[in-house]
Amino acid sequence: MSGYRTARPSLLAVSHGTDDAAGAAAIAALVAQVRVALPAVDVVEAFVDVQQPDAAELAPTIDGPLVIVPLLLSRGFHVHHDLHAIAATRPLTVVSDPLGPDVRLAEVLAQRLPDDERPVILAVAGSRDPRSLTDAEGMGALLGAHLGRDVHLAYLAARQPDLPTALAEHPDAVVSTYLLAQGYFFDLAQRQAAGREVTLPLLDGGAVPHPLIDLVVSRYEAAAAGF
Repeated sequence: MSGYRTARPSLLAVSHGTDDAAGAAAIAALVAQVRVALPAVDVVEAFVDVQQPDAAELAPTIDGPLVIVPLLLSRGFHVHHDLHAIAATRPLTVVSDPLGPDVRLAEVLAQRLPDDERPVILAVAGSRDPRSLTDAEGMGALLGAHLGRDVHLAYLAARQPDLPTALAEHPDAVVSTYLLAQGYFFDLAQRQAAGREVTLPLLDGGAVPHPLIDLVVSRYEAAAAGF
């Protein structure tokens, strides 16, 4: 039919949530830029913890096909329990891959690091889910390949080595925080690495890096192609 256009699936961008004002503003800025990049798509922000609206409560109020994009850096409990549980409660709903690991994240992480030859400790939030371990190791490998230097993993929760142990083992390393925005884990990394160089998260409160916008859009497009 001439002029007929099928509405595109809505995008529910779901992050963990934080009570850190700077972190919350940074995530909101990312979602706002995704909205600009996808003008024909209804882009809605929600959370699995701390902030409102709650994703599980909001999803049933959205009409039509829905792509849930986890604004999370790895697979784990929130992706496979919370978000897939939401998808199971409504028709025409899919959950995209989380943001990491991805070469675009390596690009942004590298931009935060000083341009020298020092090794890097990639400080990861950590999870007991074994899939998150695979993702963290994959991200470490991508960053190492991008930088051409050694990258060592450290975990801020749930796994070993923890950050103090990694710092003791690599006293000349700079700490790269593999976190989306400021909040609990960034504060913890700063405390544990007091006196050491610690980079800001992927969203540092300045302009939203274009690779992150592109990454969210590509996760949506790949999942939406399945409808």
